[in-house]
Amino acid sequence: MSTPDSITAAAILPIVGGRANDLTVAHCMTRLRLGLRDGGLVDEAGLRALPAVLGLVADGGSYQIVLGPGTVARVTPAFEALLTSPPAPLAPPGAEPATAPGAQPGAEAATTADRLALRGAELKASRTRRNATPLKLFLRRIADVFVPLIPALIGCGVVAGLNGLLINLGVLRGLTPALTAIAAAFMALIAVFVGLNTAKVFGGTPVLGGAVASVVVYAGVAKVTVLGVTLAPGQGGVLGALAAALLGTHVEKWCRRWVPPTLDVLLTPTLTVLLTGLVTLYALMYAAGELSAAIGTAAAWLLSTTGALAGLVLGALFLPLVMLGLHQALIPIHTTLIEQQGYTVLLPVLAMAGAGQVGAALAVYVRLRHDTSLRTTIRSALPAGLLGVGEPLIYGVSLPLGRPFVTACAGGAAGGAFIGFFSMLGDRVGSTAIGPSGVALFPLLSGNRGLAVTAAIYAGGLLTGYAVGFAATYFFGLGGTLRDGPDGGLDRDTGGASPARRSEQAAV
Repeated sequence: MSTPDSITAAAILPIVGGRANDLTVAHCMTRLRLGLRDGGLVDEAGLRALPAVLGLVADGGSYQIVLGPGTVARVTPAFEALLTSPPAPLAPPGAEPATAPGAQPGAEAATTADRLALRGAELKASRTRRNATPLKLFLRRIADVFVPLIPALIGCGVVAGLNGLLINLGVLRGLTPALTAIAAAFMALIAVFVGLNTAKVFGGTPVLGGAVASVVVYAGVAKVTVLGVTLAPGQGGVLGALAAALLGTHVEKWCRRWVPPTLDVLLTPTLTVLLTGLVTLYALMYAAGELSAAIGTAAAWLLSTTGALAGLVLGALFLPLVMLGLHQALIPIHTTLIEQQGYTVLLPVLAMAGAGQVGAALAVYVRLRHDTSLRTTIRSALPAGLLGVGEPLIYGVSLPLGRPFVTACAGGAAGGAFIGFFSMLGDRVGSTAIGPSGVALFPLLSGNRGLAVTAAIYAGGLLTGYAVGFAATYFFGLGGTLRDGPDGGLDRDTGGASPARRSEQAAV
């Protein structure tokens, strides 16, 4: 029996070039991530026309299809099943080709929401092509290492938050040791999972990547001395594991080229583990440990010394990173901070960008009261936006409108400055896990002043982001560029649906 999710998966597959064009399939909280042999086979217009697709980020052979939370987790296994199931029988001669569900071939966009969606898709595709630099492509591959770990980070983070609440309340004390073990076990071994995923993403053997990364967390490293300093288990954390697995992948590939085939099964894994393990112990763990410590020190100094300014800059820049799909590259930094301090102080600041986005969308909703199609789009995307999932509002509303995207960034800057200001006063707001933001981040909050104070500061930041994003968009984000037309459509200074309205604007 077909479900909406299986229908969506079946519609996506031929549009991205079919089975033969798909190399890898993965997903994060909102996006189906496809690694393709030939990106030129993708029908981007057809992909964006699917009702379930909220946006598309393309980088050559890599495509990130925004489906939204929940939906992507159901569509991905359905898509994978299509890749492994027997091919469907050929249609009989003369049969009409199937069309994507909800799509109307040849039909032109009839509503403002449709026009804005198409314009946003064009802008996004153009910006993505200009930003497909080797460095950014590498950062996205690093993000692919950590994205599959997010569900476990969220689950363990929520358990850690619950455990902390029980400890503070002094109740169920017999249960808290068990909750501590459940919440901490994954973080204690996260290096192994990072090693597995790194080898998988960069073309090595996953188990070898996990083997060399496990050296980082092995208790026996306490007997190893480097430069007169005894190593500590876990030194270097996820950064050390990432570096070890990357090196292991290169060593493995080198061995595959030079080791005789008859000895490959014996020598390649042995040399990979031995050589990489030695370099990890005598160089990578020490270097990664110093880098991790520097990251923690820099984050603490940044917010405690220049908190308001730092929060303003970070909050303003995060939406463009989300738009380009580069925000996932920050996951190693968040994870390092969680390992060191128990929470990341950067995530609550960055989450303010989503608050500015929500405020901007509400302003558009209020100003364009006659545009029912756009208001319907905003109503459907706002719940996800309040929970910190910004892609629907970015790709469907603010980015194609142009100026509301900038005013949304202003709201994020204001919210970030609010939280940064309290950091300067010594009130640190952090998150015990990564993934959620917006209202959904409340169960994961942690800090140095108690849960009530931490939650109050975070709530103040959200309200500031909502208010400034709304006000900036209401007064500056729509005037002159986009106005509410009397016929229920949108008039632009450069052309629109209502000539009478354009004449009125010219008179003004």
